Amino acid sequence: MTDRIDDESAGGIDYVAVEESPRFQTLKKTQRSFIFPLAALFLIWYFVYVLLAAFAPEFMGQRVWGDITIGLLLGLGQFISTFAITMGYVSFANRKLDPKAQEIREDLENTEVQA
Repeated sequence: MTDRIDDESAGGIDYVAVEESPRFQTLKKTQRSFIFPLAALFLIWYFVYVLLAAFAPEFMGQRVWGDITIGLLLGLGQFISTFAITMGYVSFANRKLDPKAQEIREDLENTEVQA
């Protein structure tokens, strides 16, 4: 939209300026520094599992204990790694992201109240 209302003159918050602020950029950079490497590692791990299942069925079918095979263990490992990544992200977000986001939110709320 080419007709943009000047939020500050209308008493509102300039969200574009907030998004471009160093604090918000730092928040985004911190989040991305956690998400992108883990997403890449998980995708590699997932595709290795799929490729092994497709091209190495003898390996995946090797029995480890009773009817438990390497393929079954690696498949369960997919679930375990998904939960581990989720718990790791929640912990990371609680420690690193949420305090920064809360500061930004409080500043925005104070700006809105003062307007």
